[in-house]
Amino acid sequence: MTYAITQTCCSDATCVAVCPVNCIHPTPQERAFGSTEMLYVDPKTCIDCGACADACPVDAIFPVDSLPASQAGYAAINEAYFAGQEPGPDSTGPNFHHWNAPSFERGLPSDFAPIRVAVVGTGPAGMYAAEDLLLHTNAEVTLVDRLPVAGGLVRYGVAPDHPATKKVGDTFARFHDHPRVRMHLGVEIGKDITAAELAAHHDAVIYAVGASTDRRIGVPGEELPGSISATAFVAWYNSHPEVAPDAVDLSSRRVVVAGNGNVALDVARILVADPAALAGTDIADHALAALRASKVREVVLIGRRGPEHAAYSASELLALKHLPGVELVVDDHDPRTAATIEGAAAGEKAELLRGVTRETVDWSRTPGSARRIVFRFHSAPVQVLGDDAVRAVRVTGGPDELDIPAGTLLRAVGYRGVPVTGLPFDEATGTVPHEGGRVKGMPGTYVVGWIKRGPSGGIGANRACAAETVGTLLDDAVAGSLPAPVPAPKAFLRLARSRNRHVVDAKGLAAIDRAELARGRDGGRPRVKFGTVPELIAAAKGGRWKLPS
Repeated sequence: MTYAITQTCCSDATCVAVCPVNCIHPTPQERAFGSTEMLYVDPKTCIDCGACADACPVDAIFPVDSLPASQAGYAAINEAYFAGQEPGPDSTGPNFHHWNAPSFERGLPSDFAPIRVAVVGTGPAGMYAAEDLLLHTNAEVTLVDRLPVAGGLVRYGVAPDHPATKKVGDTFARFHDHPRVRMHLGVEIGKDITAAELAAHHDAVIYAVGASTDRRIGVPGEELPGSISATAFVAWYNSHPEVAPDAVDLSSRRVVVAGNGNVALDVARILVADPAALAGTDIADHALAALRASKVREVVLIGRRGPEHAAYSASELLALKHLPGVELVVDDHDPRTAATIEGAAAGEKAELLRGVTRETVDWSRTPGSARRIVFRFHSAPVQVLGDDAVRAVRVTGGPDELDIPAGTLLRAVGYRGVPVTGLPFDEATGTVPHEGGRVKGMPGTYVVGWIKRGPSGGIGANRACAAETVGTLLDDAVAGSLPAPVPAPKAFLRLARSRNRHVVDAKGLAAIDRAELARGRDGGRPRVKFGTVPELIAAAKGGRWKLPS
């Protein structure tokens, strides 16, 4: 028996570190690391010890013989990665790790006083940076977030029907009350406190603010009501306090999604999933009510290129093929699509669409009662039609353009970073200019995550990204190039509270967590999130809250 890595793989390589026979690849030392959709177990080398499964922070690793039918394909996906590869020098047989006393090679010399580092953003990028600092240095870390609750995209970006992926948040949460951590949630840099003030109180500042807005399609009619960014839609069903409960209208029978990456598949899946199945998740109450009343029966995914170049991962497509009660269809309007699918080799992305229904869709028809998702490759939106709201989306494909009637357009063509007041910004890339994470022209200021490298890579990709940034910061500390903070350590707390009397600390965050878990238990769900800033602040202070009626 061997183990296989499945859909929820976060690629942070925790499993690689504990594998005694180096059977999980690519490793952080290999060139391919960070460029593959997931990590893979070599079935020829695996010794069935289960160490990887025990260490996985997102419960993505299982014995092959225990995979349910919906995940059985992952055994072949893992094996296919190693097909045709020559064994490397470290994979010809067991190569057990030699466990020695822990070393802290990334740390500072013992005669260094603890440096004070602020980390702005509590999503994966920020927390991997904080973890690196806390485990490998004597640094004191100040965690800052503009929202009164921690988590970033783990809390507000992961689909509610992917609870295993959210478990990585438990790994980060263990650092929230670390004795060298001070938490200031609900504090916005550039509004409550300036970047210069934050820098003055710390030896270094790491910005991990992500990419909080969406890329535009750039077609006429894109601003019509009913044209919504996938960013906003994901935030809507995840109870983000900055998205109104009535921000999404599901009264149309057809929704067009521009894009076919993993986010596009997420929103398509949520739109047609059985609400009864979602009722057992932490989905927002208003979203669950809207989905129960939804008239949406067909979701159309528009992709500019063919199925061999689709942006979604093979694992996400495989999961979509097993969605109960939902038919998967490929629009057969372009002969290149069928030729690519039928000619794809085993293990290729397009091959996973073999056996999926193909039809030349009649877009003039009104979707019936059956729920379905339609892939339309070799097509692109060119105009959004409607007078006062979206009525149709005009797309390319074939000799002529055609209009697909729909009441909603979801734009899922990527995320984009926004400027941070006080920091330089590259409008072309939506990132902060840097060298190895060091912000150009700003000693002691660093970036990590999507604001550093652009919106690419999943949760685990931020671990290597954070390691680079922290390494650069430590090099600067050793070189003596970090500006020394002037105020005393506790002065920042006084400053933050003088600007915002509702700052949430680690105790307040723990109170929010307890309250949300209690609401979940009362409703038979894992948790019920608070969806507004006042509710979050009241819960942090131990105030009264009530279950929604």
